[in-house]
Order: sequence, then structure tokens, then C-alpha cells
Amino acid sequence: MRISVVTLFPDFFRGPLGLSIPGRAAAAGLVEYDLVDLRDFTHDRHRSADDYPFGGGAGMVLKPAPFFEAVESLAAPGQDRPEGPILVMSARGRRFSHEDAVRFSLEPGLTLLCGHYKDMDQRVPDGLGAEEVSLGDFILSGGEIPALAIIDATVRLLPGAISDHESASTDSHYEGLLSPPSYTRPAEYRGMKVPEVLLSGDHARITGWRREQAERLTRERRPDLWERHEHS
Repeated sequence: MRISVVTLFPDFFRGPLGLSIPGRAAAAGLVEYDLVDLRDFTHDRHRSADDYPFGGGAGMVLKPAPFFEAVESLAAPGQDRPEGPILVMSARGRRFSHEDAVRFSLEPGLTLLCGHYKDMDQRVPDGLGAEEVSLGDFILSGGEIPALAIIDATVRLLPGAISDHESASTDSHYEGLLSPPSYTRPAEYRGMKVPEVLLSGDHARITGWRREQAERLTRERRPDLWERHEHS
């Protein structure tokens, strides 16, 4: 899989993408990262990627031309766009989900466009047929953190990226539920005891307890997920 990131701050990604699962996946040849500096596709001596918004208002807007040229540079010969989905990190976007990560992990490529400043010219997602994606109802300084989160969520699902697939299959959201609580040694710490059922060795009881806890936590903390789960 080839993952390309178009950003004003390519150095933001170099450290994280070389660590843990993203780094091991790259070392194993499961994924290739291509970090593209948006300013390399500007054409003035100041390397300006932004300008004032039409209609007035505060803040600066990233110009369309550098994004179009950057994306076109990633395309294979004879093509006008790279393989796979193109994503724009945007507070207006729909919320990214585990289902999206699964879908992206099955693609040959993924291109992420990181905004900054006030906004990005709307002609970028419109003209490139990009999906606008958000991590949630809050604002960050730019699209780099959401892009990194999406990369991590996607890469860990690539076959071979995680050695313990069973562990991944019990993560929160894998089956539409939050995961149950986890415990490890010691069995008692500062007066807090591990639930007796987990020490029983009774695998059927343990499985039932974990399911009950997953359902309870999902009902309490994410009623939106619980409602979707009940009707699935």
C-alpha cells in the first residue's frame, strides 16, 4: 500500500511513521509513505501557499493550485490522480470511523491532504473528488494530527502489520461495541481486585462477562453506537 500525505509540515510525520506499528509495517514492505511538501508546488519567491479569502473575513485560505499539482505529481504515468481514495482533513467532514479504516486498508493507495490556517479552498475537495473527513467536533491547528490518526488506524489493519490478530479483533469498535475492561498482574493492587471471573479459568464465563461488559459500557458511554448495534 502507498500512503501519500500532502502537507505544509512533512517533518511532522517522519518521527511517528517510523515508530511502532506504522514503522514496522513500512520496514516489512507492507506500506510505503510518501511525504509531499505543499510549498514545493508554489511558484513565487516566498513560496506562498495561502491567500486572503474572497468575501472578506478573518484568516487565510490555502490556495487550490498547489494541492492540484501535488496530487497530480503522485499519479502514475498516463493517470491524472493517484490510486485509491483522496481524503481532505476538514472540520466540515463526516466523522472518521473504524469502518473507514477497514475500507481504506483494502485499497492500493491512500492520499491525505492536510489543511492549515483558516481553511482550504473548496475547489480542492470538489475538483479532486476527495472525501472530507473529521476526527470529531473540535478544531485542531491543522490536518496533520487527523491524518496521522487515520494512517495509524488504517495501517494496523494491513495483513501482517499486527502479529496478534486476535488482540486486534477485540478492540473497541471492531464489532460495533466498546471493548470490555482489561486487567493484568497483580490480581490485587492498592485494595483493587481483578474481577473474580477473570481468574476462574472458566472460558465460557469469561467470554460471557466480557460481552456483558462491552454491551454495558457501550450503552452507558456511546448510546449512538448502541442504537446502531441493536439495529444491525
